[in-house]
Amino acid sequence: MTSLSLFLSICAGIFFQVAIFLGIGFWRHWQKFLALSSDNVGACQAEVVDGKTDVENFYVAAWQGYRAFRVDHRVIEDAMQSVCSFYLIPEDGQKLPNFLPGQFLTFRLDLPTEAGGSEQIIRCYSLSDAPDRNRYRVSIKRAPAPSGSLVPPGRSSAYFHDQVGVGDLLQVRAPAGHFHIDRSTAPVVLIGGGIGITPMLSMVNWCLSEQPEREVWLFYGVRHGQELVMQAHLETLATAHPNFHLRLCFSNPQPQDTADRAFNYHGRIDVALLRKELPLKPYHFYICGPTPMLVSLVPGLENWGVPESRIHFEAFGPASIKRKRSSAVQTSEAPGSSAEDSIVVTFAQSGKQIPWQASAGSLLDFAEANGISVSSGCRAGGCGSCQTTIRHGEVTYRQPPEFDPEPGTCLLCVCTPKANVTLEA
Repeated sequence: MTSLSLFLSICAGIFFQVAIFLGIGFWRHWQKFLALSSDNVGACQAEVVDGKTDVENFYVAAWQGYRAFRVDHRVIEDAMQSVCSFYLIPEDGQKLPNFLPGQFLTFRLDLPTEAGGSEQIIRCYSLSDAPDRNRYRVSIKRAPAPSGSLVPPGRSSAYFHDQVGVGDLLQVRAPAGHFHIDRSTAPVVLIGGGIGITPMLSMVNWCLSEQPEREVWLFYGVRHGQELVMQAHLETLATAHPNFHLRLCFSNPQPQDTADRAFNYHGRIDVALLRKELPLKPYHFYICGPTPMLVSLVPGLENWGVPESRIHFEAFGPASIKRKRSSAVQTSEAPGSSAEDSIVVTFAQSGKQIPWQASAGSLLDFAEANGISVSSGCRAGGCGSCQTTIRHGEVTYRQPPEFDPEPGTCLLCVCTPKANVTLEA
């Protein structure tokens, strides 16, 4: 046998062995694929709804504009009967798109006026449950008139509580909002003040259903036990899930609260409490509540050493929260050295020309701080109710808005002036 023949024989043997090895591997993987496919087919056959499989139903596109929803039922959620949950089902019977826990719905309401007509207003309310393909839930607190003030009680919340009943139709935009929980497995701390518990309920329910091994802390602050929303539900979850840690904080507990030991902490939620309760871990913090809570907690967490990227928050109404990064920028520059200091914002209808102040936050906050009334809803670029015409100049967005403004307009709640600007407001 020549050297060439020997070499070819060796190559042929090696090739034959590799072919056998690859063939066996392919056969094993093929058997696994067939078994998996069989299981999936069975599952999809079991989940066929309206001619579509479960996979097809999962990827439902968000709708454009407003869609009619019917109130399926209502549930009072607290002892004071000030919070009511509304369960909404689509009038067209089609499946609903998933949303990110923490997002909100935008409602277009036709409210009756004293003159006998109606007035259309836009309001946004957080979704208060985990995503569901068949229904949505919002939990709305009746907003009373401020003590000692001539300001009337909340019109939209009173309308929901007093006039929206089972079977009524509501016009609703698709879920939106940049405030939502991430889908990683990082430990998470949820902080809800008052009705700020609503997006936290959505986050908690989703986490414990989809990520039961994830470490979740919920700090829930109210004045006293009568204001607790869905207390029994939260306590049941805490009992069933060892990774879920519930802390109830009462700033003004009543005698009955003390007798029943209905709370874990007497006082408002602050960084001192968080440092006492939380182990040292790289938590993500999600905060929703009144502005004073955020003004205290956000800088406090940053001073504790929590990175800005791990602090997420949403406030009720106008809020300007000073961050470490923005404060450093402001103090490192001499007054008048920034290009923003020379920008002038003109409000055409109001006849006001006002030097822009970057500390104002957004153009909506800036307008309100200077006595200029602007219609608003979500304050997060999702509902479009603060859309305003730009007569002259340019604006820039702090974050991409969910709502697509018409050409020549802007959403005041999420933009700032890029140069001198004239607004139709």
